[in-house]
Amino acid sequence: MRLLFSIGAVLVAGMFAGGDVAGIAAPGPKFGAPRNHPQRLAADKDVQVDVELILAVDVSYSMDMDELAMQREGYAQAIQSKEFLQALKLGPNGRIAVTYFEWAASSDQKIIIPWRLVDGPETADAVAAEIMKTPIRRASRTSISGAINFAMPLFDEDPYRGLRRVIDISGDGPNNNGGPVTVARDAALEKGIVINGLPIMVKGPSYSTMDIDNLDFYYEDCVIGGPGSFVITIKERDKFKEAIRTKLLMEVAGRTPERPVMRVADKEPRVNCLIGEKIWSDRWGR
Repeated sequence: MRLLFSIGAVLVAGMFAGGDVAGIAAPGPKFGAPRNHPQRLAADKDVQVDVELILAVDVSYSMDMDELAMQREGYAQAIQSKEFLQALKLGPNGRIAVTYFEWAASSDQKIIIPWRLVDGPETADAVAAEIMKTPIRRASRTSISGAINFAMPLFDEDPYRGLRRVIDISGDGPNNNGGPVTVARDAALEKGIVINGLPIMVKGPSYSTMDIDNLDFYYEDCVIGGPGSFVITIKERDKFKEAIRTKLLMEVAGRTPERPVMRVADKEPRVNCLIGEKIWSDRWGR
């Protein structure tokens, strides 16, 4: 079942009895380097984690520099947050594996953090520091299909063995480069991979950025998939970090939104899954 999650309905209180929902947006610790704690690598696949999580982050030119900075800070703060660390410990293994890469065109993906084990505050601090120290970049085109195709083989390179495999796609526009997004999505679903989405809708659609109306519908109908997959939509800049934190909490805890989208999953999509390609072709004639 595919699910849509609005940022206005934060689920932390439901995940942790007596939890403070307002605490989600609280600033995280400073991003200092971890003290006397080298990164730990698993020797083999015998080390089991609760989830193998790939964070695939859009850096196309339609994302402005403020958005890119908030995106980076959001992931770093979320991984360090007390709510995230609580969710981590509630899992059967109490640890996850995570890798973080940036994407734009179908041939443009850059791994910022290779697979890392996160099992407590020190490893979380190390990952956060690694996210923040990398210079921010921007690149041309938007290929969600390229990001999914790049992500899938990364699971084979993961030195850890997860109970679940999740690709987390964030972006502010539809696929307009590379193969059709639905083909890449379906290939991932066949491998038992879940895809979740973070559509960023803080700017109104414009000719220059190739943004579209109802990007959240596009992500739900064309991008995400797998058991319990969901979308968290960001429509306000000041909700950026809160949304990222909520999304990571749900993914680590293996939770889904309480209210499903009011539509049958096998109906026709509400948006054209080739809309990005069509806009690009109409504009540039190719």
